[in-house]
Amino acid sequence: MHALILVDIQNDFVPGGALAVPAGNEIIPLVNGLQNSFDLVIATQDWHPKHHKSFASTHNNKRPFEKIILHGLDQVLWPDHCVQGTDGAQLHSNLNTNKVEAIFRKGMDPEIDSYSGFYDNGYKKNTGLAGYLRERKVQKVFVCGLAGDYCVFYTAKDALKENFETYIIEDATRPIDEDGFLKAKDEILTSGGQIISSKNLHRYL
Repeated sequence: MHALILVDIQNDFVPGGALAVPAGNEIIPLVNGLQNSFDLVIATQDWHPKHHKSFASTHNNKRPFEKIILHGLDQVLWPDHCVQGTDGAQLHSNLNTNKVEAIFRKGMDPEIDSYSGFYDNGYKKNTGLAGYLRERKVQKVFVCGLAGDYCVFYTAKDALKENFETYIIEDATRPIDEDGFLKAKDEILTSGGQIISSKNLHRYL
């Protein structure tokens, strides 16, 4: 079986949101159409408690996008975003969720960030996504969503570590930083993944 993973298509990550990805809303019609090609569609959802340690507001004299070391890991400090129960944390209203079989929430531990849909950034806890996919006999995963250079990249990277055949659908993804996305794509390719276009999706299904 093949699975489509929709990464963090939430209000705070589109223009007007607290941590907007440039043109992040533009992928939604394409993502809605892509779902029709898959028997299994999964979504991830950033779901932070208030005062999460990845928020710049949690640290004295720190500003968004500064970098610190948090529990031994490099940490970008973000604007407060996707706080549990807020409108910003909700999946975008234009996203068709009728085919979404399960939603895996991440970033709930206040002490550590979690870009990947599979693990937190320190690999201390897993979300159960890998086990869920194996239970469903998934062999190939196709990843899209927001943002290409962070949560999409780390989700794809961990999918490869979990030995799934992994594809990023590039035109159904938007990054925060284009240069960062170039590096991310190179790492995925080097690790055995593929970067594809939705126009060529049929070749891989």
